[in-house]
Amino acid sequence: MNRADTSAQQPPVRKAPSMTDAVTARFHEAIASGEWPVGERIPVEAELMAWVGAGRNTVREAVQSLVQAGLVRREQGRGTFVIARSELVTSLARRATRARRRDGLELRAAIDGAAARIAARRRTDTDVVALQTALDARSRTWEQDDRRLRTAADLDLHRAVAVATHNELFVELYDGLTPIYAEVLADDVDADVDPHPQEHAQLVRAIVEQRPTEAAEAVSAVLEPLIDALPD
Repeated sequence: MNRADTSAQQPPVRKAPSMTDAVTARFHEAIASGEWPVGERIPVEAELMAWVGAGRNTVREAVQSLVQAGLVRREQGRGTFVIARSELVTSLARRATRARRRDGLELRAAIDGAAARIAARRRTDTDVVALQTALDARSRTWEQDDRRLRTAADLDLHRAVAVATHNELFVELYDGLTPIYAEVLADDVDADVDPHPQEHAQLVRAIVEQRPTEAAEAVSAVLEPLIDALPD
């Protein structure tokens, strides 16, 4: 057998992962699993070094990779905070800022409708409490003339629906689309009165009573008229 034949049969040489790669992977896992929750500060550098048994430079490089991926943000004098659970979320958030309102509404109708159906099948007693609490909180925001609070409360309610699916990808997808969801809410939250109190109450009631079709219909009742009012 000639040398060319011998080399062709050899397995490819694979580079062993570096310490930095291993530490970076561990930090990604901590975020993806919720061990480091979104909105919370990650451990300080000395704690990270002790946790993974790595040197200062390795830990700094690993944290910097999280910053570049859009998963964490450094805040001067406060520390480093988790802002997303996956790179999918950050990619969606960047893309969402360039979408047309009609596109955003149609996407939301599809995703929220599917989430409502699944949530109605899988919701737990804990989800019921969370949904009813979010619905009450949303209703109360129309007692105040605060656009930011109204937007946040509406997003919280629909996120509670996503959580009730018990599908992590739905939750990550919802979090990634939050910027566009907030944008397409502009007209609703500027209204003097809540334009969709009955539909949101119907949505929660259908999920609580485990009626998937009615849950999806409640989502359509909120979003389809907004879509129909826009030009093609």
